Amino acid sequence: MDFSWLGDPFYQEYLIEGFINTLWLIAVSAIGGLVLAVVVAITRLKGPRPLALTAQGFTTVMRGTPLLVQLFFFYYGVGRLLEGIPGIQDSLIWPLLRDPFFYAALTFTLSVGAYSGEVLRGALLSVPPGEREAGRAFGLTPLQVFMRLWLPRAIQLCLPTLTGEMILLLKSVPLVSTIAMMDLLQAANLIRDETFLVYEPLLLIGGIYLAMTLVLTLALRQVERHFPGMQPERGRGWLPRRLPHSQREAS
Repeated sequence: MDFSWLGDPFYQEYLIEGFINTLWLIAVSAIGGLVLAVVVAITRLKGPRPLALTAQGFTTVMRGTPLLVQLFFFYYGVGRLLEGIPGIQDSLIWPLLRDPFFYAALTFTLSVGAYSGEVLRGALLSVPPGEREAGRAFGLTPLQVFMRLWLPRAIQLCLPTLTGEMILLLKSVPLVSTIAMMDLLQAANLIRDETFLVYEPLLLIGGIYLAMTLVLTLALRQVERHFPGMQPERGRGWLPRRLPHSQREAS
């Protein structure tokens, strides 16, 4: 194994740029996707029928087609279509529209929104109606009931599943190397082409992704443990303690 190329600032620049772009893509897609998930979930539950059917069609298409196909559709399809619009290349937004990062973030945001939206919709349906009725009895407006009671309770119920979605998002990021975006895998490919080393760059990138997955898992686990209503009692763990046989008979 030859890792001497790691000391070359030229290759270090590839890795740093790829790492930063990867982190930015995860952050933008996760935040945008979760916001979109709330919109999709509430639209399917409470929106007018045309909007509810549109949201259902959106989730069906996004969940029923491969992520790589969606990425190609937006980058090669929508991107090339925008190039043909008169005056678009002279506009202020053209630097954004020609950037692969924009289409990668758009694709991942829509994907996270579709998957997480269905998860959140199921969680909203699982919240007992009595909790919302109690909020209305205290004089809360429908918006306050949703923001203070219904949505937090639903997030509490589906937070472990949303954690899994974020980990899947992280492991999907290497797909963006297919649209010439500089991420960690693209950096590894460039290093392989220039050093003729096959395994070393891939092993390094695999180790970085493994470390990122572990850090993300630990961070999200802390969010789960400290989310209101989910923190276990000290010394009790997540599962209820089993009573001794004598106490069970007495009860």
